[in-house]
Amino acid sequence: MRFFDCNAFFGLPARRPLAPVATAEALLAEMDHAGVDRALVWHIAQHDVAAQTGNRLLTESIAAFDRLYGCWTVLPNHASELPAPAVLFEQMYKTRTVALRAFPDDHRFLLGEVSMGDLLSAMVLRRVPLFVSLIRGITWRGIYDVLEAFPELTCVVCDHGCWGEDRMFRPLLERYPHVYIDTAQYLLDGGIEALVSDYGANRLLFGSGFPESYFGGMMMALKHADIPLEAKQAVAYGNLERLIERAWGDIVKEVVV
Repeated sequence: MRFFDCNAFFGLPARRPLAPVATAEALLAEMDHAGVDRALVWHIAQHDVAAQTGNRLLTESIAAFDRLYGCWTVLPNHASELPAPAVLFEQMYKTRTVALRAFPDDHRFLLGEVSMGDLLSAMVLRRVPLFVSLIRGITWRGIYDVLEAFPELTCVVCDHGCWGEDRMFRPLLERYPHVYIDTAQYLLDGGIEALVSDYGANRLLFGSGFPESYFGGMMMALKHADIPLEAKQAVAYGNLERLIERAWGDIVKEVVV
């Protein structure tokens, strides 16, 4: 099986993770050891230092490695901290950046219409995925609020854990057609099988959460899940490939035009 990880970072955080990797090269070495083909990655400085600094470090670090795709951090732009949406998407196209992340609680803003309506609306039109993490920078209430305001937003919920979290994310899967769940921290016995049975394989993305957990845990869980092979392949790499190609195509068309 091929694996395309939707949820991995590198850099040395203030809070030491399980298996820290300082550089993109070190991350790739760990991917090779585990058997992960590609990854959508971010740099911890995007969270711990500043979005602008972290985005730059990420872009510089992965430029030489076509197996790594970038995921920038975004902020409200009333103080002109980041480029306007049209310029931002053009820069994404030039740097193999295919998704965006937000850490509203940790970066002290509200993720919604008032603070970020221009960017979120543009993301909906271009089908650019927004990644959010329950262990870093957002709560379930924040996720519910932004999806209520932007029901067509492509949103990937990461690091949700295993203790009763189905009660939080299953209503979102049922109401919002472009919500996806990653596998990182989802250690529930029979959880993958139940999700695929109830919602199909296309709403679940392989994510390791590396370096806060090892690649191999969720790889093994997916390989041995009692679901059809085509469902495993969709979760392992196909779903993320589809999301990236969809957003990438829209960005390319806009830049070319």
